[in-house]
Amino acid sequence: MTLQNEIAHAMLKVGAVELNPTELFTWASGIKSPIYCDTRLTISDPVIRKQLANGLASVIKESFGATEIVAGTATAGIPHAAWVSDILALPMVYVRSKAKEHGRGNQIEGKYAPGQKVVVVEDIVSTGGSSITAVEALRTAGCEVLGVVCVYTYNLPRAEQAFDEAGIQYVSLTNFDYLIEAANESGAIKQEDIPFLKEWHSKLKAGEL
Repeated sequence: MTLQNEIAHAMLKVGAVELNPTELFTWASGIKSPIYCDTRLTISDPVIRKQLANGLASVIKESFGATEIVAGTATAGIPHAAWVSDILALPMVYVRSKAKEHGRGNQIEGKYAPGQKVVVVEDIVSTGGSSITAVEALRTAGCEVLGVVCVYTYNLPRAEQAFDEAGIQYVSLTNFDYLIEAANESGAIKQEDIPFLKEWHSKLKAGEL
């Protein structure tokens, strides 16, 4: 079993993924979806959260070995970034979606210095918007952003385009295809529902939803 498949199974096991082809979920964007991912549920399981942290740490070592600081996106990326930074014995910061309107007005919390090499830790990448916001904030602060790592991605072309335009590589532990495969293997979804899920994903990728 590959790491991607293992992570997909782990997310299903802890209930971080809900699949319902008949009663669709509504995303914040308004898109109607048969799948809803909530990686926050993984932080309550000591075994699975360690599995995710080890996976993210391995990706960072393999793809972004020069990393000097781990940066979590607020809020869902923060716990994963904390565990990863502990494994790698690196400093950690976190990045808000916008600067605070009180106190010091910080958007980036934690100690860092211009020129330091940073990797951003995200929970889920859909369109890539929150990740790019964090990347831009870090760049504005003078940091060199090496890349973005995340737990799960929907593999949407609009995300690929956003990262390409920002000149940023991103790596995910697992994705939609592995999730459907794991759901089928574990019996979390009926065989007859798989064509509908794949058709929905194809339409989403094509921008038809």
